[in-house]
Amino acid sequence: MFARIKKSGRYQYLQLVENNKIGGKVCQRVISTVGRLDQLQAKGSVETLIRSLARFSEKTLPVLSGKVDVTAHAVKIGPAPIFARLWLELGLPTIINNLLADRKFAFDIERAIFLTVLHRLFMSGSDRSCEQWRRDYAVAGVEEIALHHAYRAMAFLGEILIDQHGATPFSPRCTKDLIEEGLFARHRNLFTSLDLVFFDTTSIYFEGEGGETLGQFGHSKDHRPDRKQMVVGAILDDNGRPICCELWPGNTADVTSLLPVVARLQSRFGIKRFRIVADRGMISADTIKSLENPDCDIPYILGARMRRVKEVSEEVLSRAGRYHEVSPERTDAKSPSPLAVKEVLAEGRRYIVCRNARQQRKDAAARQAMIAALEERIQTNPKGLVGNRGYARYIKVCKGGMTIDTDKIAAEARFDGKWVLRTNMTLSAERVARKYKELWQVEQVFRDVKSVLDTRPVFHKRDETIRGHVFCSFLALVLRKELDRRLEAAGHRFEWADIKRDLQALQEVVVEESGRSLTVRTACSGTCGKVFQAVGVALPQTIREI
Repeated sequence: MFARIKKSGRYQYLQLVENNKIGGKVCQRVISTVGRLDQLQAKGSVETLIRSLARFSEKTLPVLSGKVDVTAHAVKIGPAPIFARLWLELGLPTIINNLLADRKFAFDIERAIFLTVLHRLFMSGSDRSCEQWRRDYAVAGVEEIALHHAYRAMAFLGEILIDQHGATPFSPRCTKDLIEEGLFARHRNLFTSLDLVFFDTTSIYFEGEGGETLGQFGHSKDHRPDRKQMVVGAILDDNGRPICCELWPGNTADVTSLLPVVARLQSRFGIKRFRIVADRGMISADTIKSLENPDCDIPYILGARMRRVKEVSEEVLSRAGRYHEVSPERTDAKSPSPLAVKEVLAEGRRYIVCRNARQQRKDAAARQAMIAALEERIQTNPKGLVGNRGYARYIKVCKGGMTIDTDKIAAEARFDGKWVLRTNMTLSAERVARKYKELWQVEQVFRDVKSVLDTRPVFHKRDETIRGHVFCSFLALVLRKELDRRLEAAGHRFEWADIKRDLQALQEVVVEESGRSLTVRTACSGTCGKVFQAVGVALPQTIREI
């Protein structure tokens, strides 16, 4: 039996209806037409009717009576069920508990790790702040977890293993490596080749010393050269799925990390077919020399530094030849960006010059606007140009003052809308360019990596707990990307900020009446219902008895 609205002419009527099965078919029978909805609402008759019916419902009466006693503040019930289901279906409880088979901890380490990971997803911060944060969230199985348990769980994740096969001096094998390898083993396809499609690094600075070896002074991407830091690298596959993270002392340079990561991946995950697609910021002359070694059988596509590498700027870009059009000019917003490619061989080295005509016009227009502004500044305030790095490359200083360097302008125009790739693969120029563009497609994913890995402040004083702290942020990224994958499979594309807001808005409160306890939850709004549906989790009942 249920209530429904029946429209008749200009008015709507409230009806009570019941379903009956007659001859194998469901038929509806109107029990009563209560009245015109607008008149009932004006007199408050709907609320009166509901309260009257509530006398016969043991669950609804305490909520609708004006005498309920709220014994606990509202807690957020949306986040935990979603990410607990993903956590379970990824196999993380099994992987972690298998590693604990011969260990005897007095608390549930798996639950402590899950609580920390959930905290990183919704409020990045220290493990100490998680202690206060958890009070507003309903998370099963963490009632007995205390702050010192979280610290011990972090130490377990960062614990150095006895077996150091495949380790490097600055990247020892830890418990976290076994979890990453377990995740990969559960989800790999035996016939799948893994591309190192995107590898990049970020830095995290410490509030204290930063452990025994990890905390070092180095190039700070956070603009905090006064603080010790560590370098964190994340490796993603061509679908944007996180594979593993690497942790190094803070004085490790990006260009020295790529080849050790490749070697570690081959050793850890048993990958034989391997291709590298990497951005120019990760490449050095020594890296390329090692990849060109006949003993190094690794196909690669690397972004080349157009301005800094003399062979590229003077020979490759100057070589005559016709471009092959891959994608024409856009006709609508959904069309791919325009792309034309040209292959150039320089002393046996294969380069692919790529050009985006639309970006080429944009770069030229931006430079012309800068030159126009520069001409005006030279006339009005030439001293103000001293130290201006944007204008400096187009200025020529002479005895009479400053003039615009037309030779530099002509030289800069050669780079408009272009990028250059270097490869040892036999793929066509078009496929090489498309493969490199896949790297761009996961740049948004890596923005998420840097956002989730933003675990500051870090107060840990030991290398083990620091490694565990950062690894929990990596596991948070794994869960988030798995949620994105399931939403995409269901045909949804939501902003992460909207998902967080709507899941946290789903709350429940405990009420007591006549010695009985009930929970009442808020309405499901925004993206919340679709997220529950995509993950395969049923929404909690609106009213349920404890």
